[in-house]
Amino acid sequence: MKKILIFLMAFFCVFSTVMAADVKPTILDPVANKRVVEISSQLRCLVCQNQSIADSNAELAMDLKNQVVKQIAAGKTNQQIIDFMVERYGDFVLYNPPFKLSTVLLWVGPAVFLVIALWALFWTLNKRRKLQAKPLTEEERKRADALLRGLDTGKTRKGASR
Repeated sequence: MKKILIFLMAFFCVFSTVMAADVKPTILDPVANKRVVEISSQLRCLVCQNQSIADSNAELAMDLKNQVVKQIAAGKTNQQIIDFMVERYGDFVLYNPPFKLSTVLLWVGPAVFLVIALWALFWTLNKRRKLQAKPLTEEERKRADALLRGLDTGKTRKGASR
């Protein structure tokens, strides 16, 4: 009986060390969890667009986080996971997209729109400053005075009724 017990204990010890070598990181693993948070904070939620997938509760963000977890469990590096997401969703998925021809509008666009808005503001103000009120003719002045006198006394035009 002792021999069987010793054999079983030895078998389980050897078997458990063999199985321990194949253990993959899980979300409960602090190192893997830190990597998930680090990668997720670099990826934009495609639904919310102003949040990372780490901060978003959208269904797509959850799917992307799960994809990150699966790829970490598969042993991929952070850069490989980010490259996979960029290949699948484009540079827009990155919270800080690289500066290249396809993303130049993301980087330069806000400054261009600001310059255009400031130019339009100054152009409008300058145009208003140059405009001068055209003086009324004598006939227009008399008509305006008559209308204003009618408003002062409470009179209404003939035929105008409510």
